[in-house]
Amino acid sequence: MTIFDDLAAEQDRLELLLAGLDQSSWAAPSAAPGWTVRDVMVHLGQTEEAVAASIANADRADLWERGPMALDDAVDQAVRAEAAPADLVFERWRTARRAALAALRGAEPERRVPWASAPLKPTVLATTRLAEHWAHALDIAGPLAIAYDDTDRIRHVAWLGHRTLPYAFTVEGLEVHEVYCELIAPGGETWRYGPPDADSTITGPAGDFCRVGARRLAPADSRLVTSGPHAQVALEVLRNYAV
Repeated sequence: MTIFDDLAAEQDRLELLLAGLDQSSWAAPSAAPGWTVRDVMVHLGQTEEAVAASIANADRADLWERGPMALDDAVDQAVRAEAAPADLVFERWRTARRAALAALRGAEPERRVPWASAPLKPTVLATTRLAEHWAHALDIAGPLAIAYDDTDRIRHVAWLGHRTLPYAFTVEGLEVHEVYCELIAPGGETWRYGPPDADSTITGPAGDFCRVGARRLAPADSRLVTSGPHAQVALEVLRNYAV
């Protein structure tokens, strides 16, 4: 299975969840602050359209130019500017996610394309899309009391969180340190990231690690165990962002 296959499977799962919602559920608050379920899906539709646009305009370094506006503010403004009835939002996302996946599969593997923070290779961009769809699916399922158990596809999310730890340290103005992670997968096996001889380690459930990186779970509320001089700080700055 490729990252593209896993992205498709994760989106298929979300589509099945959404297909069962009634109008009141679409209008219900999500776990994303200030957004309803419908708002979340407007955002995912917009960003999937952006994937296809970025691949089609790979030479446009200015594609994500937003001036002085912070990214989160720009995202929220875009969502509120394009509110629509739930059925139209659902169809927009369904169309956009299939077009984005086709564009990712057909993109030149080594050619980076513009994205929010920095240009990314198609496989890494697909990984960020899986991570975002997974996190927003939790935002929808949780408040609606719909079961959304982890699958082994979160290995991509865990990899992304560990891979971007150097960026996470840097963005907080901290010195970069190596951290070894030994995480228990949903299926019971162990996933390992980083050098085993690092002096700082994080161990525990992969689902908790991914939720902390998605800012859906506070480190203190997780079942993760840290040891060494830099592991706790690493857990506090962890974020599933691609750079």
